[in-house]
Amino acid sequence: MKLLQNLKFAAGAVLLTGLAACGGGGGDNTAGSGTLRLALTDAPSCGYDTVNVTVSKIRVHQSSSADDADAGWSEIVLNPARRVDLLSLTNGVLMELGQIPLPAGKYTQMRLVLADNSTTQPLANSVMPTGESEVALKTPSGQQSGVKTNINIDIAENKMADFVLDFDACKSVVRAGGSGQYLLKPVVTVIPRYVSGVQGYVDPALGAGATRVSLQLNGTIVKATV
Repeated sequence: MKLLQNLKFAAGAVLLTGLAACGGGGGDNTAGSGTLRLALTDAPSCGYDTVNVTVSKIRVHQSSSADDADAGWSEIVLNPARRVDLLSLTNGVLMELGQIPLPAGKYTQMRLVLADNSTTQPLANSVMPTGESEVALKTPSGQQSGVKTNINIDIAENKMADFVLDFDACKSVVRAGGSGQYLLKPVVTVIPRYVSGVQGYVDPALGAGATRVSLQLNGTIVKATV
């Protein structure tokens, strides 16, 4: 691609190498404790003006098969729960979710818990399709237990593991046939937060708003944006 001086593209603060993320590894809970810090971001979306979700808590466990009621969960609780337009979090913008001290070791399961739409907050989770009105997003059954994501995070003693929950709004919102309802089927990946930016240029002939630019490592897309 010809590099020009117009349409400067910054891949964003999320494309960065890990502030002490995962340093050292280890699975011995008696070794001490480290810290897990989390933030939320979103991939570019399609066909929507807003996609709102209300985040209640994030839970982590060392067992990938642990059930909701099992012992051993640790959680970051957002009090009050935070409603955020995911489309405001594209191109490297982050919403900080908080941090929590954890026993050193490997954590393999994370659950993102969203607040339910209720009579007092009927649009806690909602979508505004382009050119249409805002409507509620129907969340999955069992949302109380959270959206399960398999992870592989090492918490090292006296170090911080710094990660971002990448919520793909475009893939997460599904229109339910002829009913007119929109379903939320969250697609969330957990990636290390990085500390160095990536910067480049796009030929103006390609800058029509639909060109996607990606950062790749060994042929695997690390992050993409419009």
